[in-house]
Amino acid sequence: MAAKPPRVALFITCLADQFFPMVGECAVEVLRRLGVEVTFNPAQTCCGQPAFNTGYRQETREVAARVLDLFDDAEFIVAPSGSCATMVRVFYPELFADDPERLKKAESLARRFYEFSEFLVKVLKVEDVGASFRGRVSYHDSCHLLRELGVGEEPRKLIRAVRGVEFVELDDYRLCCGFGGTFSVKFPEVSVAMGEDKLNAAKRAGAEVLVANDSGCLMHLAGLAHRQGLPVRTMHLAELLAKRE
Repeated sequence: MAAKPPRVALFITCLADQFFPMVGECAVEVLRRLGVEVTFNPAQTCCGQPAFNTGYRQETREVAARVLDLFDDAEFIVAPSGSCATMVRVFYPELFADDPERLKKAESLARRFYEFSEFLVKVLKVEDVGASFRGRVSYHDSCHLLRELGVGEEPRKLIRAVRGVEFVELDDYRLCCGFGGTFSVKFPEVSVAMGEDKLNAAKRAGAEVLVANDSGCLMHLAGLAHRQGLPVRTMHLAELLAKRE
């Protein structure tokens, strides 16, 4: 008897919802291609990270409590974002440390909440998703995904398995791109300088496409590349894995 396919509730990020809907669509396409049953709860809102990073803890708890309730019965929750996954997995338990009932729900949610590439490789045990794309591709590690969740090899394994891709590593791949959410608003000059350093690394690597797992990083880098006239495309990992060229 065949094993029952996993059921995934998609947690879409604010940036994907407002600016990059194709990221969510591509994530769903890849998951369904692998036999996963995907659902989407339209009542979901922000994970609360912008408020949390700005110091509004009470407001964050109100938003986070809604997330806990909406995904209380989901088997797995997958987000195409290391930032949102980190917020739920690492900081929700901290937010509700003095609320035993909510803390229990936060810890339960954290055990079932995965970033997209992490879910594919660690849970589904898949590296080759049947994608094909011709081009020289580099990967940018978003800070939360690499530093908080320790996810670095999973995206690379998925990229290397894409037929036609020539993968090249950036020489400063561990460095932040400078976006940092509200950091880019509070310190724009520093943010821009860091983003330019990242793009220069992509240029040195001869990358045609710069892939990342967080839309914030990609939005920041795409804007800088456009203003500088650099021939570097940015692409979310889900978009790359959905391709069959």
